[in-house]
Amino acid sequence: MEPHIPWWRQAVVYQVYPRSFADGNGDGIGDLYGLRERLDHVAWLGVDAIWLSPIYPSPMADFGYDVADYTDVDPLFGGMEAFDALLDAAHERGLKILLDWVPNHTSDRHPWFVESRSSHESPRRDWYIWRDGTSERPPNNWRAAWGTNPAWTWDEATGAWYLHLFLPQQPDLNWAEPAVEHAMHDVLRFWLNKGVDGFRADVIHLIGKDPALPDVDPADLSLVAHHDDPRTHDLLRGIRSVLDSYPGDRMMVGEVNLVDSARVATYLGQADELNLAFDFTPMRVPWEAEAWRARLAAVAEQYGGEHAWATWVLSNHDASRHRTRLGGSEERARAAAVLLLTVRGTPFLYAGEELGLEDAVVPPDRAVDPAGRDPGRAPLPWDQAEGLGWGPNPWLPFPPEAERRTPGALRAQPDSILHLYRRALVVRRGLAALREGTLMLHEAPEGVLAYERSAGGDSYLVMINFSQDEARFDHGGEIALATHVDREGWAFDGLLRPDEAVVLRR
Repeated sequence: MEPHIPWWRQAVVYQVYPRSFADGNGDGIGDLYGLRERLDHVAWLGVDAIWLSPIYPSPMADFGYDVADYTDVDPLFGGMEAFDALLDAAHERGLKILLDWVPNHTSDRHPWFVESRSSHESPRRDWYIWRDGTSERPPNNWRAAWGTNPAWTWDEATGAWYLHLFLPQQPDLNWAEPAVEHAMHDVLRFWLNKGVDGFRADVIHLIGKDPALPDVDPADLSLVAHHDDPRTHDLLRGIRSVLDSYPGDRMMVGEVNLVDSARVATYLGQADELNLAFDFTPMRVPWEAEAWRARLAAVAEQYGGEHAWATWVLSNHDASRHRTRLGGSEERARAAAVLLLTVRGTPFLYAGEELGLEDAVVPPDRAVDPAGRDPGRAPLPWDQAEGLGWGPNPWLPFPPEAERRTPGALRAQPDSILHLYRRALVVRRGLAALREGTLMLHEAPEGVLAYERSAGGDSYLVMINFSQDEARFDHGGEIALATHVDREGWAFDGLLRPDEAVVLRR
């Protein structure tokens, strides 16, 4: 009997930032009606699951990551009726749905926090992290993300400080309080009972905290990329027990935003913690063959355990799009697509990668995000009519070349980057070697990265030329996938063009 392989180990997940994906009602803000109308594009592309950034009711101080109600959908996105219809439509197309769960903090307008701050005697006072003191000095030296402001805000009404590792409008929950843990488990059950297939857990490495809240090294005043408290692991086991009580390999991928991949892997090292954990190191690796060779070698070592399965991501809603980071070259973006979809692990695509989108230019008077992440969140262009499939006033400017980079325009071009993504996804889905096989690094000429993926006697050699020069690499085999469609199906001639990626059948 063959061992059971959970779906998420072989899947490709497609991230949708709802405000920016598709506008279903013409108000300039993306919504779930728009996403439902565009599901056929996602299904045609060939991904397996959609991760939805937060859709809960929210004052939008952090665009949904300040949650005011965990068990409803913001009317801005269409409400619960729109979500139920989307979930059914996605499942009909064989697409799984992951929700973004925000366990570390709520909105300051969440009823839990409103009650917590009402008085020292509030039954929910300990649901958040309060410290008495004086208004002149915060309880410790911690800093909030995205700046130099303290991670504490003084509440005049009750004469105490509350902790927020992000905006003051995002007070941290106190997971040391059993009632909080139980309430958040119930949130998961609410959505699991609806039929969602899993969750992306926002900054989940932060939920465990030392109750002493000690000062930290002045070099690490912002804890987001350094906080790694052992209490989190016990909390993860409780969360995993909820997921495992449901059928269908329900899963959770955690945002573990630590700067050390080996520490990220510890959140996966057992069968009872996270299923997957984001490792953002690839987003910081320069576009150099040796740097990527070192990264693949490190992943093979750090994720070598039975339960440690790597994730791969090049772009998301918190970062500049990778085509922009790579200098704007579409050829490099094409090579990066082949890299992402042929390494060992679970790839995550950010909506718009398949269109070759770059960051938008957002003038100061159009900027809305307090952390400056607007350029990578520009709306996706859908058609070449006026408005590009949106209303007259989209919430952010469109990315460059928007009229040329609609799905319709690119589908009409057999050699477009959109067709490259689709071909790569088709090839990956059809080959166990690329989905689940081993990865072995190969010696290669300077500027070239080469690795072999193997399973069940089948072997494929991936070659990526990171340089601006042609490279000679004498290997026999038929080209199964290439960044230049004119190469596919032909015998490899031993020549790699600049910024070219090729997958050979061995």
